[in-house]
Amino acid sequence: MEQTSRPRRRPGGPGLTVGRIFGVPLHLNGSMLLLSALVAVLYAEFARHQLALPQLGGYVIGVGFVVSLLGSVLLHELGHALTARRYGIGVRGITLELLGGYTEMDRDAPTPRVDLLVSLAGPAVSAVLGVLAVAATLALPDRTVANQLAFQLAVSNVIVAVFNILPGLPLDGGRALRAAVWALTSDRHRGTEVAGWIGRAVAAGTALLVAALTLTRHLSPLALPLMLLVAFTLWRGAGQSIRYARISRRFPLIDLSRLARPVWPVPTGTPLAEAQRRGDEAGPVGAVLLVTDGAGRPLALVDPVAAAAVPAERRPWLAVDAVSRSLAALPALPLGTDGEAVMEAVQTHPGAQYVVTAGEDVVGVLHIADLARLLEPDRKMNT
Repeated sequence: MEQTSRPRRRPGGPGLTVGRIFGVPLHLNGSMLLLSALVAVLYAEFARHQLALPQLGGYVIGVGFVVSLLGSVLLHELGHALTARRYGIGVRGITLELLGGYTEMDRDAPTPRVDLLVSLAGPAVSAVLGVLAVAATLALPDRTVANQLAFQLAVSNVIVAVFNILPGLPLDGGRALRAAVWALTSDRHRGTEVAGWIGRAVAAGTALLVAALTLTRHLSPLALPLMLLVAFTLWRGAGQSIRYARISRRFPLIDLSRLARPVWPVPTGTPLAEAQRRGDEAGPVGAVLLVTDGAGRPLALVDPVAAAAVPAERRPWLAVDAVSRSLAALPALPLGTDGEAVMEAVQTHPGAQYVVTAGEDVVGVLHIADLARLLEPDRKMNT
């Protein structure tokens, strides 16, 4: 069960919001519903054979097991969330998804100690739940519905606790390892890279172990696709962590005074062809056309993609206003904003262009492609 912080957003949004727990928004991902239905059916068949139950009784037990399991995952994530809040880190929400859940925080931990405590809070909750479930299993009569549910919850929570403390990102143990390397080297980025590479080793080891257990018939072939999906998810998450560490090292290089493209003002109503001619002949290299009113006040920016889509023969007859975006609809970044704050704005307000301002004046335009090239100079970009 991983935690994500400000620099990373989940593609496609967090899912369906179902409420709040201790003030923390709770989201359900559609993939989680799919897995829940599958687990309920498989566990129903297992319970029917173990306890000689009718088919309906088996499904009732299966649904009950899934609800208990999801409750355990939720408590695990609440361990992360409430510990983070205890140390002043805002929590945007908890999402339950296909392979467990994740807690999204609005910033990284300020110190290695806090990072360590937040990381280990989830596995600690799972371990406590596992111990309680083991005690319940031993106390309840053997081969009863309650005994079987307690046993499965004990196994599930113990596995979650043990697996999550493996020392590789994106697992909780990987974040703990990152905190340790950070404390030893005073370099958070190095800690993230180290934990990311070990996370890839954990992912590869998981895949090999699953294959070996399947070949030796210690693991059902029906579980193979799900376990390989776990390994693939770990590999991808570790890769994202390594990439983010390399990107975040370059945040201090973000200087809006150098990175932003200059603007070249053109009056509202100017034909697109004429505006482009003026910009090419008299404007700075790479300047973005800024539409102004009669008093010279900025109104909008010409969208280069929309302008390029206009056939050349139509440009003398089409005003720049038709291919412009109002400044009010574009996020603004004050000149002098540091790299961390720029990245937070980009994450919060995704877009292709950002207006760079100095007081009330528009002094430039930040293109997301220029920012991407600065942060990942070796990566091929589509321009």
